[in-house]
Amino acid sequence: MEADDWTAVRVSGTDRSAPLVIACEHAARHIPAELTALGLDEVALNSHAAWDIGAAHVARCLGTLLDAPVVESAISRLVYDCNRPPSAPDAIPERSEIFDIPGNLSLHDAARMDRFTRVHEPFHAALAETCSQQEERAGRPIALVTVHSFTPVYLGAPRNVEIGFLHDTDPELAEAALAAEQARGTWRTELNAPYSAADGVTHTLARHAARRPAVMIEIRNDLIADDDAGYRMAQHLANTLRTALSKLDAARGAAE
Repeated sequence: MEADDWTAVRVSGTDRSAPLVIACEHAARHIPAELTALGLDEVALNSHAAWDIGAAHVARCLGTLLDAPVVESAISRLVYDCNRPPSAPDAIPERSEIFDIPGNLSLHDAARMDRFTRVHEPFHAALAETCSQQEERAGRPIALVTVHSFTPVYLGAPRNVEIGFLHDTDPELAEAALAAEQARGTWRTELNAPYSAADGVTHTLARHAARRPAVMIEIRNDLIADDDAGYRMAQHLANTLRTALSKLDAARGAAE
């Protein structure tokens, strides 16, 4: 970490002009030193349990390709998951996938609130500010895209979907992205897979996209396992998002 060990968020590309913000809530696997790795070994610390493998690189590439700022977490979701409200049991998970998290067991309320204050709140404050700045620059509501990855096998069950487009209450951008993606026929894609809002995974969309088109993109992590693959995926998704956003803009123009 270049800055303080509890630096919770990094923002890049604030000079970019697209009416769009890219977010990555599970970008990092960093755990502040005072938490002594939450009692985990290197296998767990480098696993998908600690972060969304490949997602940060895809998000940064999308920001460059689409001329949009990027807001990313800088602390592992095992410390606090920025895509969960404090009421969620897995905001500070005691178990993640196949790993028990000793440093999260039986935390008292003050310790849980401390992590919420130090990790969740700075991330969401930065995302809110970045969205507001882009809207001021654009003079209209912007779009929000969040980038995640998921494992090919979860708890022994293989996942056939390769890219999922998720939404909270407003499906418009997710459906437009799915249509654009399926028309290209490159990847196996689904709406609200491998998760949906019913699984409690759309906290960021609910908090920041009440009046903005938004989509949460889930990418199977074996497709973005290295930087070259991640860049190719970002190029592909940038074209998908351009098509989807153009469709929304055309619909908006026709309605005015």
